[in-house]
Amino acid sequence: MRKLWLFLLALFVIGLVACGEESSGESEGGGDSGDSDLTIGISLPSATHGWMGALIDNAESQAKEIQEAEGINYIMTNAADPNSQANDVDDLISQDVDVIVMLPIESAALSPVGQKVKDAGIPLVIVDRELENDAATVVVKGDNEGIGVNAGEYFIDKLGGKGKIVEITGPPSSVTEQRGAGFKEAIEGTDGMEIIASQSGDFSTETSLEVMQNILQAQPEIDAVFTQDDGMALGVVQAIKEAGREDIQFVTGAGGAKEVFESIKDDGLISATFLYSPTMVREGVKIAAELAKGEEPEETMVIMEATEIIKDNVEEQYDPDSKF
Repeated sequence: MRKLWLFLLALFVIGLVACGEESSGESEGGGDSGDSDLTIGISLPSATHGWMGALIDNAESQAKEIQEAEGINYIMTNAADPNSQANDVDDLISQDVDVIVMLPIESAALSPVGQKVKDAGIPLVIVDRELENDAATVVVKGDNEGIGVNAGEYFIDKLGGKGKIVEITGPPSSVTEQRGAGFKEAIEGTDGMEIIASQSGDFSTETSLEVMQNILQAQPEIDAVFTQDDGMALGVVQAIKEAGREDIQFVTGAGGAKEVFESIKDDGLISATFLYSPTMVREGVKIAAELAKGEEPEETMVIMEATEIIKDNVEEQYDPDSKF
């Protein structure tokens, strides 16, 4: 009889342990266990500048919120170059994730791996820089052409329709092409507006500093500088100040960086920027969660407005606690 009781007690204890382990597994991730077998793959560039760093933070923050609320897991990768990013996406495909969010480092270089995602039957949400094919299920981006057009109109107004302009562009991507095309479209009907130099600053403050130093040596007369990114605008301004150039009337950026807002507030050399918020990735991750659950997207193209920020409205947008 004693042996029977010991045997039954052992079975009871084993049952309790098993129940405890099952319960622990269901609560992993802090969300609804119903979607715990779903996974969002996120492929982003490395944080080479402030805007990208803020975007990465926003992506992870949104993914964590979804994990806690709905139990949908996520895998995040960051790459320093297009080849590494393509390998990251290949790995996500092999892990059989349910949806992929990707911000391509370069549009052309990442288009083939985007096609691989589509061929694997995995929904693909592209953020910021578009691919050169139709692999994306949904594209979430800022109004890049609008940034260029708004900047061009700003230059015409500030320069009175006549000026020598330097353009600092980004690396090869849809963002760079669309911002440049919008700017040229806006000024092409004004005969007195001339782009005297156009070079890539690679969306880098340091690279833009070096590029602008060379342009300043080659160009004795410059009226204003159009840059396609706030970080590049900061590098350009540093080069101008170090060279002691007083002919340059203003510089513009794009993004919405705190330091650029402060320049606008204080009547600094950067007098305008055009919103291109890194928070756009949150919308991309939210859409990815819906796609992972098998829902159809409401829109295949989501475009954020390119609001002009100047002295008159900068206080409305300025956040002293912003990381970007």
